[in-house]
Amino acid sequence: MASSNFIDYVKINSRSGHGGGGSAHLHRDKKTAKGGPDGGDGGRGGHVILKGNSQLWTLLHLQYRKHIIAENGHNGGPSHSSGAQGEDQILEVPLGTVARNAETGELMCEITEDGQEIILTPGGRGGLGNAHFKSPTNQTPRYAQPGEEGREEWVILELKLLADVGLVGFPNAGKSTLLSVVSAAKPKIANYAFTTLEPNLGVVAYRDYRSFVMADIPGIIEGASEGKGLGLRFLRHIERNSILLFMVSCESADIAKEYDILLNELQTFNPELLDKKRLLAITKSDMLDEELENEMRKTLPDGLPTVFISSVTGKNIPQLKDMIWNALNS
Repeated sequence: MASSNFIDYVKINSRSGHGGGGSAHLHRDKKTAKGGPDGGDGGRGGHVILKGNSQLWTLLHLQYRKHIIAENGHNGGPSHSSGAQGEDQILEVPLGTVARNAETGELMCEITEDGQEIILTPGGRGGLGNAHFKSPTNQTPRYAQPGEEGREEWVILELKLLADVGLVGFPNAGKSTLLSVVSAAKPKIANYAFTTLEPNLGVVAYRDYRSFVMADIPGIIEGASEGKGLGLRFLRHIERNSILLFMVSCESADIAKEYDILLNELQTFNPELLDKKRLLAITKSDMLDEELENEMRKTLPDGLPTVFISSVTGKNIPQLKDMIWNALNS
């Protein structure tokens, strides 16, 4: 995993700029020996801003950039001239990025749209110049307001993949093979558990030039919600998927039991996941005849849309796409 380019968790130190101080200048020129106050306001400190970028899919570019420091605002000047604002620091992040306070765990913001900008750490306000404090009883104030200090905080950025369909199943259930068949994605495929160590996204072409996004999530094992296997690390990616496609191999001794185990892990991790639409695909079914399929259907969960597929032979792949599309648009 050391060489992986998929980074979905970073911790950064976000520091906004201090506001510039107001000026306490008194107007002087060759004709005016004792003029009134003309000090300008200080400039705002720079913000640290998150900006959504649909062309990014990982937080890799922030992995070694731990300290994000925005510029301080500039001080005000004479003749009512305001100081310049500090330059903002704009961090481009992939869609689905969530920011949390590292100390409290509080949700700060989330980025879900391309071009969306949210101020993560606001800069300090600039101080007012002495011209603001002039009054009938104090016509030459010799003081101004200092700038407000910026903020410094540790922030955790987490990426939750945005996809229409999330593939859920045990290791070696055929999730990566299906993604490689229905999209241009090229996930690693091999005949051993945990071949997939990072989520893969693929765009699936549908009829009439329509499409939807499918996410291959690393395999779940019993106890994943308690940290076993790779579960806790990747279960959060399932939270952002519109539909969950459960995939169980026809070689399984008890398909219904396997489905229940997967469902229980999701419920333990986040009960709200059970509110999502669920579909079931029985994989590697090219070795089944129609009679055996009908016998197996009797043991499947009631009311769950199910299709028997084979990614190798293409069996029922068009029907699977139809089932997914109808579920997405129902």
